[in-house]
Amino acid sequence: MSETSEAAELVSQLVAIESVNPTLVAGGSGEAEIGRFVASWLEGRGIEVELEELAPSRVNVVGRVRGSGGGRSLLLNAHLDTVALGGPDGGVTPRVDGDRLYGRGSYDMKSGLAAIMLAAARAVDLRLAGDLIVTAVADEEALSIGSERIAATVRADAAIVTEPTDMRLAIAHRGFLWLEIETHGVAAHGSRYDLGVDAIARMGPILVALEKFDQRLRAGVPGHPLLDYASLHASLIEGGQELSTYPERCVLQIERRTLPGETAELVEAQIREIAHEASVTTRFVREPMETPVDSPIVDRLLLNATALLGGPPEIVGVPYWTDAALFAAAGIPSVVFGPGGEGAHAEVEWVDLADVERTAAIVLATAADFCS
Repeated sequence: MSETSEAAELVSQLVAIESVNPTLVAGGSGEAEIGRFVASWLEGRGIEVELEELAPSRVNVVGRVRGSGGGRSLLLNAHLDTVALGGPDGGVTPRVDGDRLYGRGSYDMKSGLAAIMLAAARAVDLRLAGDLIVTAVADEEALSIGSERIAATVRADAAIVTEPTDMRLAIAHRGFLWLEIETHGVAAHGSRYDLGVDAIARMGPILVALEKFDQRLRAGVPGHPLLDYASLHASLIEGGQELSTYPERCVLQIERRTLPGETAELVEAQIREIAHEASVTTRFVREPMETPVDSPIVDRLLLNATALLGGPPEIVGVPYWTDAALFAAAGIPSVVFGPGGEGAHAEVEWVDLADVERTAAIVLATAADFCS
């Protein structure tokens, strides 16, 4: 079997296992079945494997190619879960057309998962000095409980997350905060303007100020060299009891995308200044990520990718958040590098199979270099 055929077979097997995230979609199967498949596949190729249950139907797989000692350890990461199924080419029946393989998760990111599985299997005979650690994780599409667990329990000298980057080397990405702003009024009959206070109207000036602040985030100053600008938008709003009653409460949910160096404390202070007397609550935080371009993992992956691709990959920042930020926050320098394709979270999804094999080869060469 050719290496490209091996990659196609493995991606097809992974796509055919429904692993929709049940936190996102009621009735989604979660990662238990695909986790068992990954664990069995790795174990059958001589890799030490641990299957860890995080919650019912939610699992992590940790595989380890033990080094002989004295070398650096490298963590490889990909997630097992997907978003909801799409159309026929966004479902669980893989279809190959030329170099493209279609199906849910083919691009995001069962192809990246296949690449690190293949790299680990091929690394068994290399007798690396340091450990090569494969982590196939739950829940990246929702709350990242899988990689949170890995970041808290697994130590490594660097990490490669094989999210799809179209064969570009991503060393930075934005973070985000989800915040809630609440205004209060006084409920009263709609005819009693002398008693009622409109909580929804009180949110109006805040919305206008948020829009102006978003514009200021991108005005008059140089942006981040890889990520351009931070941003803010209003996502959801609700309030009121019925049509003929002054609303006593209005709740606005916003998302603030952050750049490296912007802390949750900074963002919270900015929003409180805008909200004035309204209450502000932070509901969820994910930090941005940036790895210095002169870090050993960036240098080694860039060197090996250049050799195997016939030219250097573009060094980029990506706008979306990845689990790489969790590893970076735990002190593990991290990069994101994976295959090309299209259709993440879309009705039609596909991956370039040649890129899957190239990703596996580059990850393997980088591991051989880094873990020596």
